[in-house]
Amino acid sequence: MLNFKYYSPTEFVFGKDTEQEVGKLLKKCKAKKVLLHYGSGSVKRSGLLDRVIKSIEAEKIEHVELGGVVPNPRDTLVYEGIELCKTEGVNFILAVGGGSVIDPSLTL
Repeated sequence: MLNFKYYSPTEFVFGKDTEQEVGKLLKKCKAKKVLLHYGSGSVKRSGLLDRVIKSIEAEKIEHVELGGVVPNPRDTLVYEGIELCKTEGVNFILAVGGGSVIDPSLTL
């Protein structure tokens, strides 16, 4: 086996009202344009996505959206996300929701 180092600087933020901190956290990470990656149901119905967008816009950070993640997501959505990031000049991916959303975001 070859020796190697694996460095994964991913920060996960959980908890009540943490969506109000999103804009400030993104600014700290020097995000200029963010891909919001989410599912298709409860993130919109609950108002969470709107609150996240409000926090991002308060910090004057641009965003694009890629929704539609389902459990056990297909790689086609990953490739769609890659293309969207390239064409839009995205420099940060934000997964909004649960595990199914986080899985492909780690791949993008």
